Amino acid sequence: MYTDLDEEFHFDFDPCPLNAQFDESSIEWGKYSYVNPPYSESLKWVKKAYEESLKGKTVVMLIPSRMGRDWFHDYILPHAEEIRFVRGRLHFSGHRNSAPFNSIIVVFSGKRGWWKAGSEPSLLAPRH
Repeated sequence: MYTDLDEEFHFDFDPCPLNAQFDESSIEWGKYSYVNPPYSESLKWVKKAYEESLKGKTVVMLIPSRMGRDWFHDYILPHAEEIRFVRGRLHFSGHRNSAPFNSIIVVFSGKRGWWKAGSEPSLLAPRH
């Protein structure tokens, strides 16, 4: 999945690599960042991704599909350029079982969200 996304977006920064030697919340992210954050800290990472997008940067996140959470409604729905639903559950190398949740790919790019929060469409569709 990462390889396909990198071919599409050409990532130049990963703010949450294993064994990071920097404070990801206080540094500038790259122009095209890939973020696969610790899932227990989704609010912190989603908020930072949104803030970076306000600077004209593109941030692509792989996060759990937790559409009932406040961070989903406060940051992702009104501000994400795209929300891609991952079919099935992810299987991480080195682990026997798949993830216990579905995942989404969220793209923040500094543009307005792809549908207006509060319009409550019966089907979510890309904007026209």
